[in-house]
Amino acid sequence: TELLLTTRVATKTYTYRHLPNQLLTMASSAAKNTVPKLRYLSAWFCPYAHRATIALEHHAGLVDYEWVEALGWEQRKDEKNVTGTGKEWWYHWKADELKRSNPSGLVPTLIPVENGNPNEERSVYESLITIDYVDAIANPSDEKLRLVPSDPYLAAKCRYWADKVNRECCSPYYGVLVRTEEQERKENFDKLVTGLKAFSREIEKNGDGAGFLGGGRLSNTDISIMPWAFRYYIFEHYRGYTIPVDDPELHAYKEWFDFVFSLDSVKRTLPDKDRYLEHIGKYADSSARSKVANAVRRGVAAHEIEDDKDTY
Repeated sequence: TELLLTTRVATKTYTYRHLPNQLLTMASSAAKNTVPKLRYLSAWFCPYAHRATIALEHHAGLVDYEWVEALGWEQRKDEKNVTGTGKEWWYHWKADELKRSNPSGLVPTLIPVENGNPNEERSVYESLITIDYVDAIANPSDEKLRLVPSDPYLAAKCRYWADKVNRECCSPYYGVLVRTEEQERKENFDKLVTGLKAFSREIEKNGDGAGFLGGGRLSNTDISIMPWAFRYYIFEHYRGYTIPVDDPELHAYKEWFDFVFSLDSVKRTLPDKDRYLEHIGKYADSSARSKVANAVRRGVAAHEIEDDKDTY
């Protein structure tokens, strides 16, 4: 089973992988003194955390991080068979470090390591914010490596579209899975596809399909949607829906998809598809009790979670 309580505080460290050539020529001790260090509180299955993972791996060599699996699942009795499946409820367990560092207890949470010690008072959270934060502390000299363009107009454009795809292409994902009425599921799926078509039109305007901005450059807009785009395959298994990638209105989206998921820095962040498919079944059969699932269950979008209403 995927629930391994003995690994709650297991850590994984990624250090100085794929260093740019100019850094390889530096003494390692000097490099270590200049590279920001983070404790990265994450969960392997979470697409919100996946945003931060992609940003961190995009800037591998410019940011050093230690992965801490800080959120997982544990079963609790569903004594009244509320799920209607005969299965037990699944609830999140959360590491104490996560609960101390983030008032909502959500991943991703980034904790800067200063003078060898994690500074939890300066933790950074909310997935879209973590992308921009990682980009800022990496501070690459090559403009093409920046996830937030230095041009104010392009930065504003990317921020607008990151928020837009979050609402229109990511949040409906959970409506398809969590809502119990077929009509509601289909409405959410149609909303998601409509959002993808708008995204596709914008990609087409921007150029060659090699990233939202074109030219083979990743941005915070790309990373906003990528974790969900990778996971859309689960719809066919659980709901019988497929993204109509052969639709001419999604041609640019398909080109974009093929490009972003061909990048080595992205490929090494992707969860195993079979493992994730099993995991997300908790949402499809209504046995998951997470803040996102609870928000969608009470009739709002996933991005509209509220701590006081959706805590479990």
